[in-house]
Amino acid sequence: MVIRLGLIGDNIEKSQAPDLHRLAGQSLGQDVTYDRLVPWQLEQSFDQIFDSCVATGFRGINVTYPYKELAVPRVQIDDPQVRAIGAINTVVFDADGPRGYNTDYSGFIEAYKRAMTDKDTGPVTLIGSGGVGRAIAFGLATLGTKDLRLVDLDAAKSTAVAEALRAVNSEMTVSVWTDAAAAAQGAAGLINCTPVGMVGYEGTPLERAAMTGAKWAFDAVYTPVDTEFLNDATSLGLTIISGWELFFFQGLHAWKIFSGTACDEAALRQNLMQIGGS
Repeated sequence: MVIRLGLIGDNIEKSQAPDLHRLAGQSLGQDVTYDRLVPWQLEQSFDQIFDSCVATGFRGINVTYPYKELAVPRVQIDDPQVRAIGAINTVVFDADGPRGYNTDYSGFIEAYKRAMTDKDTGPVTLIGSGGVGRAIAFGLATLGTKDLRLVDLDAAKSTAVAEALRAVNSEMTVSVWTDAAAAAQGAAGLINCTPVGMVGYEGTPLERAAMTGAKWAFDAVYTPVDTEFLNDATSLGLTIISGWELFFFQGLHAWKIFSGTACDEAALRQNLMQIGGS
């Protein structure tokens, strides 16, 4: 039986998600199709594409920028933490209806632990309060971050995330900023959760001079892997967690949700790298 999957999002031409899921299926002897579904190209709304996936027998979909929050009302969410995040990136079409998950949340936690082991995050500046930013913020709460500075030009978005975090974690101090450089002063961790740096959105959300004194940096962008943000952080000696690591672990977790079966992590990583996934 063929497992039909897809990705709904904008600017996803270079996404490696189709390769990841096809390779995961292949390693387990399962045929997988994985379609890129771009609303403006298909001249359809997110809801129209979502409904079409249900009607045409998709097993599930991934959801990326800028639709992660729009997907929430369309699904049942069992995990209270994911409900609190208010954004999802993985949907499974079960017999009793669509169910939503957030493997950005779980994937970031795993990527951080692999790179930083049990090191404390220290104070963290997180730039961007959209769908992936919300997931990473809750991941930081789970990792024990005590001081989180949320940066967004739209202060209302950051304020909403801050309120959601405070509701579930009274021990975390969450502040809202509009100036990334000011928020980065004294931070140990620097995180980009905006599309700035992605193919088509070139640039950096934080100037190199503002990174001085930080210990580690993470960029949610992975196309390209070597963003200006991470290159600047590397030049200053920061420990780097690339967006490719988030992509890999969120995909690994999504595959298990779609299929109910884990695949060989090391083999999948190697195969993706061989076809240009890193």
